[in-house]
Formats: sequence, C-alpha cells, structure tokens
Amino acid sequence: MTRVHFSPSSLKEGRWYEYLIRFALGGAATVFTGLVSSRYGAFVGGVFLALPAIFCASATLIEKHEIRRKREAGLAGERRGQMAAAVDAAGAALGALGMLAFAVAFSLTADTGIAAAFLGASFAWLAISVVAWYVRRKTRSVRSARTKQRANDALIPRSH
Repeated sequence: MTRVHFSPSSLKEGRWYEYLIRFALGGAATVFTGLVSSRYGAFVGGVFLALPAIFCASATLIEKHEIRRKREAGLAGERRGQMAAAVDAAGAALGALGMLAFAVAFSLTADTGIAAAFLGASFAWLAISVVAWYVRRKTRSVRSARTKQRANDALIPRSH
C-alpha cells in the first residue's frame, strides 16, 4: 500500500505567481458559491460547497510541474503531467463527495445545535471520503488485474 505523506519540499517547486493564481481562483470560487447561496438559498449554496475551490488552478500547475521535472531529467513529460493531473482530479472528485456529505449532513442536523451539526457533518465528510477512496482503490486494482489477465490471455495461443 502506498504511504501518504506530507512533503514540504514540493512547496519550493511553485512560483509566487502560481500561488497567487490559486489564491485568486479559490477566492473567486468562494465568492461564486456565496452569490449562488444568496440568490438560490443556503441549500443550493451548500451543494456548491462541494466545488473544489482551487482545482482548476492546481490541476494545470501540477501538470506543468511534472512536465518540467521530466524535461529537466531529459525526458518528454507530457503523459506523466497528464497522469499527475488526473490523479489530482480523482482526489478532487473524492473530496467533493466528502464536502457534499458534509453540506447535506450539516443542513439536516443544524436544528440540533451548531456544534453537534458540525461534529456530525465532519464525521460524514470523513466517512464518505474514506469509503470513496477505498472503493476507488479497489476498483482500480480489480480493473488493473483484469487488464493484465486480458493481456496474458492474448499472448497464450488457444487450441481448439
């Protein structure tokens, strides 16, 4: 199993303007969500909490950083950059599911008290995020095993 860890050295890879872009896009997404909430109500605005605020900026920056790393190593890195951005997109989608669970749980339990609603919604976020990650991991490993099996089957001649 791949170990998840925090690597502060990756923060050095970004340029100051890339962080500014992320900040601006994240702020714009937050303002957009607030406007939606003001116009259509808290329930619809809560659904937009699932919008990964800086996804657009981070996906392009991740791709760009991976391509640059590979080029510095003397390799073409377009495919690697696309794959890294795809992994980020999958993580954003799983995070969005968790945030959607948070919003729904909070809206359903807010009448019981803010602290209890926040605690319950946080648990819903954690549970849905972990389950979604686990399901994605298992479906990927099953799909990978099937692909390998098909490749092996194609190499083995069949006699009738």
